[in-house]
Amino acid sequence: MIGGTSGLGLSATKAFVREGARVVVVGRSTDKVRAVECELGSSVVGLAADAMQPDTATRAIALAAEKLDGFHGLYHVAGGSGRKQGDGALHELTDEGWQFTLNENLTSLLWSNRAAVRQFLAQGRGGSVLNMGSVLGWSPSPHFFATHAYATAKAGIIGLTQAAAAHYAKDCVRFNVLAPALVATPMSTRAQTDPAILDFIRTKQPLDGGRIGRPEDLDAAAVFFMSDDSKFATGQVLAVDGGWCVSEGQHG
Repeated sequence: MIGGTSGLGLSATKAFVREGARVVVVGRSTDKVRAVECELGSSVVGLAADAMQPDTATRAIALAAEKLDGFHGLYHVAGGSGRKQGDGALHELTDEGWQFTLNENLTSLLWSNRAAVRQFLAQGRGGSVLNMGSVLGWSPSPHFFATHAYATAKAGIIGLTQAAAAHYAKDCVRFNVLAPALVATPMSTRAQTDPAILDFIRTKQPLDGGRIGRPEDLDAAAVFFMSDDSKFATGQVLAVDGGWCVSEGQHG
């Protein structure tokens, strides 16, 4: 689990453990990694490392092979907003914001996916790779969420995932994407506290009363794609979005 100490990643980690999995959890904060280990016990091995370093996933996979029951699947959740680094609408987007946002969301995922498929091929058996996308990769929201480098990165995740799914299907290595809309995580604090965005979400994500998503809304889908229940599914992009992609939304 690349990015498993908060938000969507932490929620999924707990769901995997409930289903009997053992998980290597990677996060930047040593304190958060230790907290997850303490909470979930022997089912989790923590690694304090940065997904934006090219050897992080390789180290995590080696830990899984050494201390758990081997390496069977990768879930890459790590990523984030580049707004503070200069991401924004195209005419405002800085070179620094572009590079940071692509590195954080797409290049880090390239490194983890590459490390995973190399290990699967070396083991001579299949496995599952699940990547965290976003509905913004193909369903933009120009009024409230005009972060064009982030949207590009998330669209790139779909392209990379589907290309890899096609190439490695013969090796029984599956690649899929989960794509949420607005979910209550540390990354979305700005949106969660903006009354105008909350009004917009009531009609843009109309399911269950029109609310922001919760991390646990994605857990069942993550368990499905990481388990043998999805052994005949690859190259799929599943939007768990409260109706975002089929709703117009309203704003003043």
